[in-house]
Amino acid sequence: MLRICGAYVKHYIILIMNKNYFKLTVAISFACIILVSFVYIFTRPQNSNDNEVVFWSLQMGTFDGYMKPLIAEFEKQNPDIKIKWIDVPYSEGEKRTLASILSSNPPDLVNLTPDFSSILAQKQALEYIDCAKLKDYNSQITQSLMTDGKCYAVPFYATSSLTFYNKDILKKSGVKRIPKTYDELNAIAVQIKEKSGAFVTMPTLTENDTLLKILNKSAINSPETLTSPRAVEIFESYRQLYRNDLIPRESITQNHQEALEKYMSGQLAFIQSGSNFLNIVKENAPQVFKQTDIAEQFVGDNGKYDVSVMNLIIPLRAKHKDGALRFALFLTNKQNQIELAKLTTILPVNNYALKDGYFSTYDSGDVIAKARVLSARQLGNLQKNARFKNNHKEILTLLNTTVQQILLGDDDIKKVLEKTAKDWQRLEQQ
Repeated sequence: MLRICGAYVKHYIILIMNKNYFKLTVAISFACIILVSFVYIFTRPQNSNDNEVVFWSLQMGTFDGYMKPLIAEFEKQNPDIKIKWIDVPYSEGEKRTLASILSSNPPDLVNLTPDFSSILAQKQALEYIDCAKLKDYNSQITQSLMTDGKCYAVPFYATSSLTFYNKDILKKSGVKRIPKTYDELNAIAVQIKEKSGAFVTMPTLTENDTLLKILNKSAINSPETLTSPRAVEIFESYRQLYRNDLIPRESITQNHQEALEKYMSGQLAFIQSGSNFLNIVKENAPQVFKQTDIAEQFVGDNGKYDVSVMNLIIPLRAKHKDGALRFALFLTNKQNQIELAKLTTILPVNNYALKDGYFSTYDSGDVIAKARVLSARQLGNLQKNARFKNNHKEILTLLNTTVQQILLGDDDIKKVLEKTAKDWQRLEQQ
């Protein structure tokens, strides 16, 4: 091809002196175009699946037995679409997605967290979805997955933590009523410690967004509300618990896994955790499991529950947006949601799935089934998650550093919170 086109250039110089050079030039140009086209067609990488929807999931590689039949059924019902499923490690999800979205060839459907998805939506990097197509899903969850009044994600599944408590410790302590709020929990800390020697709980205040969730349940979710009297009261409460050795010293340095180990060793009366951790207690601390019962998660002033959600997004540059949406809706229909929930401890986000008896009834002696029903029930009364325009992780780090400073030092709490509020505001405006 190059030799012929090179010859064309040489002939062009000669023919330009000829009266017929124009006709010949056009003819040769046309021939070169045809030749280049043929070379491109026969030498470019061939993709026989031009209708192939690429789907990235997060940490679902162990569910081949669920995903592969599901994909086969979808392809049977939609013969015009093929699904290419790629599972991505959870720790790599955000990095890989960002890199792919910045390229010209992103996947068509991606499983992400709402926090990161929200950032992408704000940057106009996602395809918006007709909200009417999401009418079958939990309305409180779909509303939380909106930016500027537009839907940018299909809810995938949810988890809502519960309260585990040790009946033996409560009996020794003389506690007859299970606390429902954080204030009620903190109020019995002295009684539990004096009567049983156990800690009331281990709140892991500096782990991810734990502190933010506690504050958010009392409408403290902005720089303006962080300096309110209620905010000062909450921080003062944890300072007193910490100073009086009523919560473990590790409450401001360690994570949930280490708190769970303390619960399994009988050192904690209460722990707030996902229902999936009940099996860990059952396997690793059977005696503690026998004494374990379940209640709804602790609430704040508004009486609402928090929830963790995974969603499915379609990048703006995706090549098969219609197929991606069709597969997302199929993946989250009633049948497939119930099947996934039975394989795991996640909750459906599809309203029809949530109405299934699997999520509404349980035998009184089955603590694990009780956890499933209570957590599903909590999806009807959800706290709206705090959202940040910018620097989400940096703001969480700022709040976590603040609680460490307050619990470890003697600084005036109001002044510390005023400084934190200014730093928070600055981070959001960057």
